[in-house]
Amino acid sequence: MAKKTSDKTVTVQQIGSPLRRPDVQRQTLIGLGLNKLNRRSTLPDTPAVRGMIEKVKHLVRVVDGQ
Repeated sequence: MAKKTSDKTVTVQQIGSPLRRPDVQRQTLIGLGLNKLNRRSTLPDTPAVRGMIEKVKHLVRVVDGQ
């Protein structure tokens, strides 16, 4: 049985700077497609993406989740 692809997306916006943060948090922001303040990125709503957002929740804001 094939996996069902989800049409749900989540849009995140970077609201905090990665300066003076651990390197793993910087890499997580890059993985989310964010690298400058106020940038937005629309990603598929998967458990992996949700985990990445949770890891840097103090640096990002979920703008839209459909």
